[in-house]
Amino acid sequence: MDKTSTLEALAALAQETRLDVFRLLIRAGTDGMLAGEISDALDVRQNTMSTNLSILSQSGLIHKQREGRSIRYFADMNGVRGFLAFLMEDCCGGHPERCQPIIDEIACHC
Repeated sequence: MDKTSTLEALAALAQETRLDVFRLLIRAGTDGMLAGEISDALDVRQNTMSTNLSILSQSGLIHKQREGRSIRYFADMNGVRGFLAFLMEDCCGGHPERCQPIIDEIACHC
């Protein structure tokens, strides 16, 4: 991920509903969630949710898959890895071993 993409991801997450959606999809894991399920879980109108899902999709943090007439959304783990890698690229003044505790903390152990 580059600086422009990272700024777009940060802007997408800098809104309460979108941050809640992103965290919900991270928790959902590889099962993802249907758009209606996300709206219901967060008690957000579907047209409002559609806009928020579109912004998150454009940021590269989530992706979607059509299932018949429904759309299932997932956290895009490659996008998340790229985002975190960019943020931590110059970690610890060129001593990446100092960052290992942070990396261990955020690593998925599922």
